[in-house]
Amino acid sequence: MVADRFNTPGVLPSQMIQEAIKQRWIYSDSDDIPDESVQPASLDLRLGDVAYRLRCSFLPDNHPVEEKLKRYQMGKVDLRGDGGILEQNRPYLVPLVERLNPPAGVRAKANPKSSTGRLDIFTRVITDRSSMFDEVSAGYQGRLYLEIVPRTFTIRVWPGLALNQLRLMVGQSGLTDDQIVKLHAGTALLYRDGRPVGPDEVAVSNGLFLGLDLGKWKSTKEEGEHIGFRAKENSDLIDLGKTDHYSPYRFWERVFSRRRRIVLHPEKFYLLMSQDAVRIPPEYAAEMTAYDPTSGELRTHYAGFFDPGFGWETGVGGPPGSRAALEVRAHDVPFAVEHGQNICKLSFERMIEVPDRLYGASLASNYQGQQVALSKHFRRVRPTNPDQLDLFD
Repeated sequence: MVADRFNTPGVLPSQMIQEAIKQRWIYSDSDDIPDESVQPASLDLRLGDVAYRLRCSFLPDNHPVEEKLKRYQMGKVDLRGDGGILEQNRPYLVPLVERLNPPAGVRAKANPKSSTGRLDIFTRVITDRSSMFDEVSAGYQGRLYLEIVPRTFTIRVWPGLALNQLRLMVGQSGLTDDQIVKLHAGTALLYRDGRPVGPDEVAVSNGLFLGLDLGKWKSTKEEGEHIGFRAKENSDLIDLGKTDHYSPYRFWERVFSRRRRIVLHPEKFYLLMSQDAVRIPPEYAAEMTAYDPTSGELRTHYAGFFDPGFGWETGVGGPPGSRAALEVRAHDVPFAVEHGQNICKLSFERMIEVPDRLYGASLASNYQGQQVALSKHFRRVRPTNPDQLDLFD
């Protein structure tokens, strides 16, 4: 029984999530939950058949979501057939396929999947009678709903598509800063240029800091060194059901750095990379959180969960770890960032058990060993001539 192992605080691994599905603590009225929805430390949450167009975002507080939805909805979008189109900067609410009926001690939190964040799709899970986004109270029984706001691109979505994932946990399983430093000393969590980051270079404050990669050198080239992408305005529709399909240069401008620093333009969406490569040991799960400089000018990283095994095995002869993709937006005023500047943090939690599957090649994980920050929907192309960027492909 899964319940017999709930005496130990921690995050539920894949095998316990599968058992919870068999016990119908996680269930669906319409069909079985597919095995591919089960990740090493989380469960993919699938969209239902309809999206409700909203006039504003909301929280249900002491009411059921459906009651508040009647007040704020402005029509429906049928996601069946040819899929449903969700327009840029419009909030939608989608009832999810999965429902919860866990024991009293099991709580959960939700986060966007990596591909969701890399497309600047703002998503949050809400539940009945809740005053918080993405937090599911211990023992919650009922439906889950997903708020979706496509910030940059208009998108097409389908029933069964997973934009978010749910992490189930028991008790307080987070690591303190001292425990993170000790863990890194024994099993390196960050690598720089193929070597473990030294203890004097590790920065912690309610999590492990990650710095920004803005190039390997001060480029002498006039255009500088290519270090990331910035989303174009007024781009075409993106069908989220398509993988390795779109030419990047229809949707993205390349970002260059000459002096290992750039200025972020207000309200523009950037995809950049972390300076250090990350390795998540199988006994732990991690979550990326935005670094708040207290000024409110910068937002980083919409997609939060890092599974056990991320960067753990990246291929024979390859550099250890995987760099993290960083989704960055400056607010209100132009904001200067420099190479190595701390821009986000990793918090760590213990697993109840080592998962029976790890992030990586065995799961065909899309971002193990990644060198670019684009989502799986875009083709991996490298133009030989910067003036010929395949704009109309």
